[in-house]
Amino acid sequence: MTTVTTIPKHDIADASLAEAGRKKIEWAERNMPVLAQIRERFEKSQPFVGVRIAACMHVTTETANLMRVLKAGGADIALCASNPLSTQDDTAAALVHEYGISVFARNSVDRDGYYAHINAALDINPHQVFDDGCDLVNTLHTTRKELLPNIAGGCEETTTGVIRLNQMAKDGALTFPMIAVNDTDTKHMFDNRYGTGQSTLDAVFRATNFLLAGRIVVVAGFGYCGKGVAERAKGMGADVVVTEIDPTKALDAMMQGFRVMPMVDAAKVGDVFITVTGNRDVLRDEHFAVMKDGAIMANSGHFDIEIDVAWLEQNSVKKNEKMRHQTDEYVMKDGRRLLLLAEGRLVNLGAAEGHPASVMDMSFSDQALTAEYLVKEAKNLPAGVHEVPTYIDKEVASLKLKSMGGRIDTLTPAQDMYLNSWEHGS
Repeated sequence: MTTVTTIPKHDIADASLAEAGRKKIEWAERNMPVLAQIRERFEKSQPFVGVRIAACMHVTTETANLMRVLKAGGADIALCASNPLSTQDDTAAALVHEYGISVFARNSVDRDGYYAHINAALDINPHQVFDDGCDLVNTLHTTRKELLPNIAGGCEETTTGVIRLNQMAKDGALTFPMIAVNDTDTKHMFDNRYGTGQSTLDAVFRATNFLLAGRIVVVAGFGYCGKGVAERAKGMGADVVVTEIDPTKALDAMMQGFRVMPMVDAAKVGDVFITVTGNRDVLRDEHFAVMKDGAIMANSGHFDIEIDVAWLEQNSVKKNEKMRHQTDEYVMKDGRRLLLLAEGRLVNLGAAEGHPASVMDMSFSDQALTAEYLVKEAKNLPAGVHEVPTYIDKEVASLKLKSMGGRIDTLTPAQDMYLNSWEHGS
């Protein structure tokens, strides 16, 4: 790959990291065969010629490969970060200097810088938006309303973002169609479950070097992300406790062999706490008060509100910053030490590298094909939240299965007729 001659607008930390970033992006590409096939098709069909896309996503090697696919299809792209701690500065540098893609992202930028980058990405006056948590869409509907008439539609890839979009739609605030890429089977069944499960524990290990076997791990929330974390922690020998507000999910957890109890009880026994709910104050003062000395807290939900970090900052007698990689220690008045990973932000991206590329291969293939669908169909979709067409989800699953060497059966004509007729009895 030769360095680009025309450098696009950008705000990155260090241009000298570009070559190292390119190597990591190409490494991830090896495990993203479905996305590679889509790029080959887009290079020929050029579905995004004349289309400007603003994306607020985690600036990682996997996202970089999605951006390359969109650019190969003719898109003009501006990328900003959806989480300051997840930004890989070498990846950002490579996107700008090796691939000619506009990026506004620096690791650990403050809140003002975060929103400045969102606004910089929106300055391209986009036709489509890609969001990860709804902050970009929210900004469009609050401080950048002048851009709304030009937006044809967009994609949201997180559970938290879809929740926020549904509320916007319910209130009549959402002015264009957004497609919930998060809700495809190939996203929430695989990305959320297998990706979050592995990457979250990877982050805990990198930050603490903690032995999970024989310890009590408390998982808050038993959605697809919580299932993944709980399954993998159990597989490594942990005694897993699940906390839930939904009786059906709680029952599912119990039938899978996990203990289920309220957080106020779990807080007394847990060694490691992992929140994956998408809600706020899941771990708060009443829980901190009864936790063991040395308890470890991490969040794999979207925002840094699941753990009440502000309370820890205000009520601890001492804060020992960066005791280890992305590990802060809060000393309580009674001498207990509570450990917080990645500042309460997404731990799998703040203290590790996020989901494995082979999982993101499916999620970002969904994104790419949905963006192509929007070019053709956005004008026919009303404002609101929409599902990804089933054929896109099935195409991604089929391509991934084939890339992994799997094969499936096909229905015989008689079987097909039986399934599609009411005339045959038992």
